[in-house]
Amino acid sequence: MSVLYDTQACRFTYPGKRATTEWIRRTAALEGRKTGNISIVFCSDEALLAINRQYLKHDYLTDIITFDYSEEDTISGDLMISIDTVRSNAETYGVSFRDELMRVIIHGILHLCGYGDKTPEEEKQMRALEDKYLAIRE
Repeated sequence: MSVLYDTQACRFTYPGKRATTEWIRRTAALEGRKTGNISIVFCSDEALLAINRQYLKHDYLTDIITFDYSEEDTISGDLMISIDTVRSNAETYGVSFRDELMRVIIHGILHLCGYGDKTPEEEKQMRALEDKYLAIRE
């Protein structure tokens, strides 16, 4: 199966696709999952806001929206990532754009693995898992 990278309503070139794909596969395997078809779509704030309004009925900006098509032990889905918000969050949190982007990507992958982030307990677990898998990225 494959991990595809694309853009929507923005100009962005993502280097390191092969390494990121392998990292996603390692993460899935460590979670006891196989990797199916995953699309990572980089877009503008405006494009992601439109998606958020249309599909989730939310009227606010976010860094990622994950559409989960996973079945049984195979993760599949679309990760829609706002490059604008990732860039802004990197500045806010004092981290590099690349580090923030990697955190957002693995956040989406963890959603595909079945993890949530709606409650404080889920959010705490999500952050710990993000840190764990960011540490094995390279």
